[in-house]
This record gives sequence, C-alpha cells and structure tokens, in this order.
Amino acid sequence: MSGLGLVESPRWHDGRIWFSDWTHGRIIAVDEHDCVEVVVEHTSLPLCFDFLPDGRLVLVSNQANALLVREPDGTLAPYADLAGLSAYGHNDIVVDRLGRAYVNSCAFDFAVGPPAGDRAPGFVALVLPDGTARVVADDLAFPNGMAVTADGSTLVVADSYRSQLVAFDIAADGALSGRRVWADLGTDNPDGICLDAEGAVWYADVPHQHCVRVAEGGEVLRTVELDRGGFACAIDGDTLYVVAAHWPGPAELPTFRDWDGQLLRVSLG
Repeated sequence: MSGLGLVESPRWHDGRIWFSDWTHGRIIAVDEHDCVEVVVEHTSLPLCFDFLPDGRLVLVSNQANALLVREPDGTLAPYADLAGLSAYGHNDIVVDRLGRAYVNSCAFDFAVGPPAGDRAPGFVALVLPDGTARVVADDLAFPNGMAVTADGSTLVVADSYRSQLVAFDIAADGALSGRRVWADLGTDNPDGICLDAEGAVWYADVPHQHCVRVAEGGEVLRTVELDRGGFACAIDGDTLYVVAAHWPGPAELPTFRDWDGQLLRVSLG
C-alpha cells in the first residue's frame, strides 16, 4: 500500500497484517490477497495497539489518556486509565501471553525535546488485566518499540535516543528487573521492533532509512535498505512487513502532510 500518512505499529494477527495510520486516525488490516479493511477509526497521536489473548484489539488513546479495547461489536470501550502515569501521553504497547500490557512514554513534549539533566524521564508501565497500572522501569531516554520473547520471560525495549535495545526480566507478577543492554546499535536509532523465530530482533530506523536484524550482543545479521524512514516492522515466517514514511522532524509532526506512507512486504527467503 502507498499514499498513507505516518504509519506505525504493524502486527501480524489472525492471518492478516494490521497497522495504524496515525495521520488519518485509522487501524487497517490487509490479508494475503491484499484486501484492505479499516478496522478502527480513532484520532490519537500516537495510535499504537496490540492484541489481548482473547483476540480483542487494545489501543493507546492519547485523546483519552487511556487504553481502549475494541469489543466484538466494533465499539471502543475503556480498558485502563493512564492519566496518573504521564501528562505527556504514551507511545508503544505490547501485550504478553498472560494479557499483561506494557506501555511506554518518553514523558516529555516530543516537539520541544527532552529536558536538560542526566536522568532520562522515559518509562515503561505495566497494565494488568484488571486495569491497574504502575511504572515498572524508568531512566529511558526515548522508549519506542517493544517486544516480549516467545517464552514470556524477557521484555526488549528500543531506546531510540541511546541507540540501544534494552532487556528486562519479567517476573511472575509482571514486574521488570535485571536491566541490561541487549544490543548496542552504534549510531542507529531503533523505532519499532519485532522478534523472529530464532530470537533475533528486527528494528526499523527512521533517520538511517533501513530495517536491521541483530542478534543479542549486537551482531548485525541482515539489513534491508529503504528509500524513506522505517518506523516499525513485523514478521510472519519468512516475510517481513515494514511501515515507512518520509519524516519531517518532530517540530512539524502536527502539520506535515507529505508522508507518502507505505506498507512494504519483504521476502526473506
């Protein structure tokens, strides 16, 4: 697909690739025959989402400063209140196999930039199925894409400003500990990420216009070059899906219209 806005949050689910178009306030699903369905229309910037174990879609709504869940009849209902976590809204979300959602925030005005000082204000919050939310990791410069390993034991977070993938152990109650640098990415700026079947991470990079597969420790295994910024990626078997768009810089984010966003399908075979 082409002619989209700022595209993000691709997820392979139930035989289709789903992604969000932040500019137009839509979550879209595309099947293997390239049939397109607009599944959700909701104005929010960002507009990231994932799926609960029962198949319902849960999204980050900065309009409501909450998580909303898409019910079987297509309506959006309140799922968790996030207002007590950050006045600046929230960014990405990933849901583990137990239905626990991890939501992050840079905790500053993105258009203005981070505050001065040594400590980074970004954090990751845990949202339990009962709707309660608490911060479980902090001191992240700009937390972006997140992924949970297949065994449910580890959360990997892309810290875009520090050029790192950061890993945490997931405890039985969902708390995070054992913080470590999973991979140092040099000068790259990881945005959206996904894990493949071998446990490697694919990350999309906006300023460097590529997607990179990297092993724990930082070894680069493969690179897919793009002609515009790579915002996020998802994988299904030997197929990589990438959402990409032209990037004007944070100051122009609210008014820029020349994104020319694309959904790309890349065969890795």
